[in-house]
Amino acid sequence: MGTSRFVALYEVPWELRCVGKRIPFSMVDKTAKKAGSKTKVTAAPEETASSPALVRPSLKMLAAHLGLSASTVSFVLNDVPGRSIPEVTRERVKAAAREFNYQPSLIARKLQGQRVNTVGILLPELGDGYHSQLIGGAGDWLMQQGFFYFTVHHKHKPELVSAYPEILEARGVEGILAIDTSLEKNIHLPTVLVAGHTEHRNISNIILDSHLGAELALGHLYELGHREIVYMKGQLVSQDTQARWAATMDVADKLGLKVEESMIIRLEQDSHSPEIGYPGIKKMVMDGKRFTAVVCFNDVAAMGVIRALSDCGLRIPEDVSVIGYDDVQAAAYHVPSLTTIRQPLRKMGEIAAMTLLDKLAGKQTEHILQVEPELIVRESTSAVHETCWTTRDLSAAVS
Repeated sequence: MGTSRFVALYEVPWELRCVGKRIPFSMVDKTAKKAGSKTKVTAAPEETASSPALVRPSLKMLAAHLGLSASTVSFVLNDVPGRSIPEVTRERVKAAAREFNYQPSLIARKLQGQRVNTVGILLPELGDGYHSQLIGGAGDWLMQQGFFYFTVHHKHKPELVSAYPEILEARGVEGILAIDTSLEKNIHLPTVLVAGHTEHRNISNIILDSHLGAELALGHLYELGHREIVYMKGQLVSQDTQARWAATMDVADKLGLKVEESMIIRLEQDSHSPEIGYPGIKKMVMDGKRFTAVVCFNDVAAMGVIRALSDCGLRIPEDVSVIGYDDVQAAAYHVPSLTTIRQPLRKMGEIAAMTLLDKLAGKQTEHILQVEPELIVRESTSAVHETCWTTRDLSAAVS
């Protein structure tokens, strides 16, 4: 068993750091001499080929290793113009930075007034089709423009929605892109909100034309002969719920469609699983409610509705037509494939990212940017059939 040796380990500041690089003792020892009173001596295990010392070098450590001043190294790594530093010296600095995987801290750069090209994305949930398409559009544009992003999810918890903007700012982000998030208070950083709306004047809102979406959905069913329709209202936590429901009720009234309380399903569970659409529609069938179509809050709920109707012995669309909303990627591959109102989700994400970068560049941006939905007709809707289940004995349909 080898004896331990003591080496001076310089306390690495936040300002500049190296990620995951093991530094030879020669570099640490050289830095320790330069560090003077700012070093502290701690015991380190014996240096071997398999376990070299693990130290994250600071700017001063890198400079001492190269035998250069810290300012010279900083000028090279930050490409400061107007400095007559020989090209051979620049190459030495960059080679050492690559060797030790040296990276400047985003926070330090921001404190120095430099751009860090980093934004934060705030959203309720990670992984579901709706949010992933929005992030995909935003992320692609940000990367094309040389920006990075941090993503945090809050599950609609007010304390997290309130805290995350400050946490992200403390991590050095320059702006925030919020998705389906209720922003009750103003945010200090430039902010863009997708799927939601706030009156804060410094926040730009990317919203869908909900009224057009309702016209497309109900108009499609109306033309197919449907009059006995079940309406689904989204969860209160969703920022789309109120606008989408108000538009649906307005269009239904203009078309002369009756909306009875007993034919309304109100989603309550905060979930992005098809299970949210299953129990409400199954209960309606078992309670003897008769209808020929269901207008769902989103595609995920529509998939649950279709499964519930199928479990009750009903055929889609011969007995009941089902229409979704969003056009998530799974909608086209579901059986039957889902008729839906398409939100241009990737495009909305891209517009949001473009708007946020315009804000960061000091450009004037619109308070509200509205995009239009599109009706996508697939297999889950059809004209009312003469043999529809409403004309048959109910017990045969649910047996």
